[in-house]
Amino acid sequence: MYLLILDFSAEDYKKALQPKFPDLSIFTSTSEDEIGDVIEKAEVLFATRVSDSLIRKASNLKWIQAKTAGVDALVNLPSLRKDVLLTSMRGIHGPQMSEMAILLMLALNRDLPRVIRNQDQGIWERWPGRLLSQKNVGILGVGAIGEAIAQKCKAFGMRVYGIDILKRKIKAIDSFHGPEELLQILPEIDYLIIVAPLTPQTHRLIGIEALSVMKSSAFLINIGRGEIVDEEALIDALKRGKIAGAALDAFSTEPLPKGHPFWTMENVIVTPHVGGLSDIYVEQALPIFEENLQRFLRGERETLINRVDR
Repeated sequence: MYLLILDFSAEDYKKALQPKFPDLSIFTSTSEDEIGDVIEKAEVLFATRVSDSLIRKASNLKWIQAKTAGVDALVNLPSLRKDVLLTSMRGIHGPQMSEMAILLMLALNRDLPRVIRNQDQGIWERWPGRLLSQKNVGILGVGAIGEAIAQKCKAFGMRVYGIDILKRKIKAIDSFHGPEELLQILPEIDYLIIVAPLTPQTHRLIGIEALSVMKSSAFLINIGRGEIVDEEALIDALKRGKIAGAALDAFSTEPLPKGHPFWTMENVIVTPHVGGLSDIYVEQALPIFEENLQRFLRGERETLINRVDR
């Protein structure tokens, strides 16, 4: 059986997997340009994002193990056959994503970009920073990541609003609401953190109407999917001071195009979709991938962890 690992850490995965799966032919690549005809042999693919042209060549493909929690980029590939199994890495990203959320909230609160710009110019300027303590945070999408964010927010003394289609009793969440209550909750929120998956229901959920009811002092943090936010509406709201600022790690078009307004807006922090990455990602992902490989090779395909119902 042929396994193709397409990732910048591909060799690290192979090093860990080959001794445990000696009969598996493992090929690695850091770029689609380097794959060659291996894709035509591969039965299993481990990757984050791939092009439709690559999937079109994968005539022998039976299963894709996504490296990410969200799999919309794969599900929406026109050439992905319906018989190809798809599994995700849902459940491992809580530590890094929650730290990213806190990092961005603190950076917005203390106006860290302004501090760095001043440092570049040798300017000594002081101002009082805002606190997270006693502020209201809304978390749009309360899965494993949202729950981890809620726990860290409580450590900062914040009041936490959970917003999700599935309401659950979670100790770190003070108030739980459905998406239909979003417009009633947003006027109370100081920070809106987006970690929801991209679905037809969440597509451009944060648009003109939602932004118009937020506080002028509020911040938006998107570490989920770019398409959940109407970017044109957000640009307008930021320019007009409808909200105070935004920190964005996900965009409708990635990489963010040169010349895009977000690059030069002083009340926006841009990060290159790195919230889910970590220095221990290989160790985080391997247990799920190894178990799924064992089940796949035993023919237990209905029991794969995080199997996506397509």
